[in-house]
Amino acid sequence: MTALSAILFSALAMTLIVGVRYLLVSGAFAWGTARRHPGLYRGLGPQMRREIGWSLASAAIYGVPAGILAWGWRAHGWTRVTADPHALPLWWWPVSVLLCLAAHDTWFYWTHRWMHRPKAFRAMHAVHHASRPPTAWAAMSFHPWEAVTGAVVIPVLVLIVPMHWTALAAVLTIMTVMGVTNHMGWEIFPRALVEGPAGGWLITASHHQHHHTNYRCNYGLYFRVWDRLCGTDKGLGRFPARPD
Repeated sequence: MTALSAILFSALAMTLIVGVRYLLVSGAFAWGTARRHPGLYRGLGPQMRREIGWSLASAAIYGVPAGILAWGWRAHGWTRVTADPHALPLWWWPVSVLLCLAAHDTWFYWTHRWMHRPKAFRAMHAVHHASRPPTAWAAMSFHPWEAVTGAVVIPVLVLIVPMHWTALAAVLTIMTVMGVTNHMGWEIFPRALVEGPAGGWLITASHHQHHHTNYRCNYGLYFRVWDRLCGTDKGLGRFPARPD
């Protein structure tokens, strides 16, 4: 197999992995929503089909650079990711996870806030906000240009931050689960967490719901730090009345 064919195969494989991961995770939480709150997504079939279509397109945009880097990691050791359990000190595992989440959150906050400027919003971010209300299928429902801004984050981080592959897996899992649960239209986490001290710093569906009803606030992804520092944190939102 030539290098080019290996790269293309890796990019295709990673695109399929990202796409299948999206379908499985969003599908599981959509199924859970139907059981927990029957009728919550009633009448949103056309919207959810659009969300799935945009999300699968985003999967390709996320998958291609990830596939190229996966090939480079195997063939040339391009990234700082290691499979050696002794290559990094044990204390670095949680630090590397938090570092990646903080870096991703910072990038997301500022690019997301920029995409709410009128021209950028109309050009790209309006696709995501066309989900009214958002559903469990909306987490990756992005215009291709917006998907590009998200697709560069993990590739850059694995080139810079030394980490064990399990730490990277943890980051990807948190990214996926929070992306889906923050758009479900109901709060999956207990009130004691959401309204308690931890909830004052962590973003859940209650916080992100306010962003989808009042576009000029709550821009963060994982943490409320940047929103608090910049005066854009407007607290928790309210969910529409449920049919059940």
